[in-house]
Amino acid sequence: MKIIRDLTDYHDKTPLALSLGMFDGVHLGHLSIINTLNKIAKKEHLESAILSFWPHPRKFLNPDDDVKMLNTLEEKLELLEKSGIQNIFLKTFDEEFRNLTGTEFCEQVLIQKLNVKHIIIGHDHTFGKNKSGNFELLKSLSDELGFKVNQLEAIQKNDLNVSSTKIRIALSEGRIKDANEMLGYNYPLTGKVIHGKKLGRTIGYPTANIEVPINKLLPKSGAYVVEVYIDNQFYKGMLSVGTNPTIDDKNKSLHTEVYILDFDQDIYDQQITIKFRDFLHDEIKFEGLEKLIEKLDEDKRLTESYDF
Repeated sequence: MKIIRDLTDYHDKTPLALSLGMFDGVHLGHLSIINTLNKIAKKEHLESAILSFWPHPRKFLNPDDDVKMLNTLEEKLELLEKSGIQNIFLKTFDEEFRNLTGTEFCEQVLIQKLNVKHIIIGHDHTFGKNKSGNFELLKSLSDELGFKVNQLEAIQKNDLNVSSTKIRIALSEGRIKDANEMLGYNYPLTGKVIHGKKLGRTIGYPTANIEVPINKLLPKSGAYVVEVYIDNQFYKGMLSVGTNPTIDDKNKSLHTEVYILDFDQDIYDQQITIKFRDFLHDEIKFEGLEKLIEKLDEDKRLTESYDF
């Protein structure tokens, strides 16, 4: 897979079958587009490609917007490579792009710069200034500019159209299984293990504190059953997202920490990967450590018996 991060340096005239969008999550809806794209590219002797933006255009439009993504850039590129896409164009959204109308974007970028011969677009995708570009515009320009265009219907799960927005909502409500179904994989989090206050070890539950990438979306505060991967080795784990109100009620900063079952090694400064499997319960402030330990014991029993 070729990754092109600067369109000004791209001078290849290889004809492309292309789709465009953020592809955040690279979920089942995205994979439907990508599978169609790869088939068309092979049939029509083209190379498959995706044009996406990084960071999210909202950061350009509003620098103070704390945009949280389903995927880090590394996760997204890994998922796209697995999908079989041959070319990824990563464009930084800027003032020039902001002011391109849908027609100008199609003419100047898709056709003149990238030599696109077939465009696949999602059922509700828009592009260009004031969202002036859509399937209807592409259809009207296709004969004149010499390309084909297809629009795909949304993929459904449990009678809902799969979308990045619906996955974010599911995660924000702790509906991990729903989110994973729409993604087509278990929601991941990769981060470095950092030093915390080491309070967990005083109650028999030492945890690994995870440094969460700044733009990564976390599920709602609470306790979760998770898979833990350390040096590609799988462990069962129970993860907490929250402020530890029972132990440290004054500090309201968010912590993400995981208790790894049957594990006792020093992993500070190592990268570990978590995959969310199920929601256990909301964050709880207990009356004392004894009640907290009772709940942790219960969570551990549930995690040990969970069908991974």
